[in-house]
Amino acid sequence: MQQHQVQKQSNLSNSFRWIQTQTISSDLDLHSQLKELIPEQQERLKKLKSEYGKVQLGNITVDMVLGGMRGMTGLLWETSLLDPDEGIRFRGMSIPECQKLLPAAKPGGEPLPEGLLWLLLTGKVPTKEQVGALSKELRDRASVPDYVFKAIDALPVTAHPMTQFATGVMALQVQSEFQKAYEKGIHKSKYWEPTYEDSLSLIARVPVVASYIYRRIYKDGKVIPMNDSLDYGGNFSHMLGFDSPEMQELMRLYVTIHSDHEGGNVSAHTGHLVASALSDPYLSFAAALNGLAGPLHGLANQEVLLWIKSVVEECGENITTEQLKDYVWKTLNSGKVVPGFGHGVLRKTDPRYTCQREFALKHLPDDPLFQLVSKLYEVVPPVLTQLGKVKNPWPNVDAHSGVLLNYYGLTEARYYTVLFGVSRSIGICSQLIWDRALGLPLERPKSVTMELLENHCKKAPDN
Repeated sequence: MQQHQVQKQSNLSNSFRWIQTQTISSDLDLHSQLKELIPEQQERLKKLKSEYGKVQLGNITVDMVLGGMRGMTGLLWETSLLDPDEGIRFRGMSIPECQKLLPAAKPGGEPLPEGLLWLLLTGKVPTKEQVGALSKELRDRASVPDYVFKAIDALPVTAHPMTQFATGVMALQVQSEFQKAYEKGIHKSKYWEPTYEDSLSLIARVPVVASYIYRRIYKDGKVIPMNDSLDYGGNFSHMLGFDSPEMQELMRLYVTIHSDHEGGNVSAHTGHLVASALSDPYLSFAAALNGLAGPLHGLANQEVLLWIKSVVEECGENITTEQLKDYVWKTLNSGKVVPGFGHGVLRKTDPRYTCQREFALKHLPDDPLFQLVSKLYEVVPPVLTQLGKVKNPWPNVDAHSGVLLNYYGLTEARYYTVLFGVSRSIGICSQLIWDRALGLPLERPKSVTMELLENHCKKAPDN
């Protein structure tokens, strides 16, 4: 265990050292920055394969095979790393470090998502000027063809927002630069360039598509155009119909912290898997969205707010700690889970929850639903620990986001996973660019039958 801890700390420090040793460039063009970095990282990968290709990373157990591959190391994901105790690190940087070092829209404000995109792609903390240039580039790329809206409009307005969102992304695929380049016979060493073009355009366009869906379903189809003076997160909030400075700040924070969570989660892994077949970023991200729409993944954030509102409906806003404890047990005894608690990897409170709690303490300390979330933080972990079946009883990112959105007027919980999807485009697309730059191969793990497992285990020496 100690050796594992030392190796883990070494990996984190090496990752952060790579960021620190990058020269701060005045170059405002993200593409040219990447072009400089890629050859060095290609050589790094070659060295890893040639010198350490046969080094073992761990043992695979039957539990791992039957348990959703939990704890199984088998995927390269450069943009972020999830530590069970510390939480997510973006290119070696924790969320508090990102809040401190990444450029913000105002002094002391939340980090701009464009800054995180730059960090994920280059490993460098960008300057305010670089973020400003990237923000303008994304606005310039944000034009969405009419046929995309027509494809969405072909669906019933009652269709789930995620169904409409995935449909819109699939319609955007018509303009894929990667598909065009592949059909013309582009050399594989250049795959990353049309992937970059598709990825930046996709990231730029998804807020436009997502806000169109929101306005279509909930606001009688009255669409709000983009504001050329606003950044990515601020514009998304504006196009949804929320122009308060605090809501724009919340959207910047929301998009940043939801952008990436290493590669093993359903949406990230799905995007990587589909892209490994050289499907373009639009096809890959649409597949990722369909994974995100599942109740055990991105749909959880809508489940949390609905559950919290059910608590208020049954017990009132001034619920006591004991009443809340009884309601939690009632939920568990009915065969349901308490949404927003627990995580497949984390074993401590999710730092994405913590930074949202800090935002709430700063901006809405007296909100009744926020106060209820605070009580849940006190009540739920001891109950889940007492239950004895949960490895992580602590709150995750979903436990808080809905209450913040609800406070600022975005009350439609059914839509929340679309916000998650817009955010996740930044992480998934950043890694897809590096997948192609590093020439990562088609993903093809080995599967087995229960009969093979039974026969293997009967012959095992320990049996």
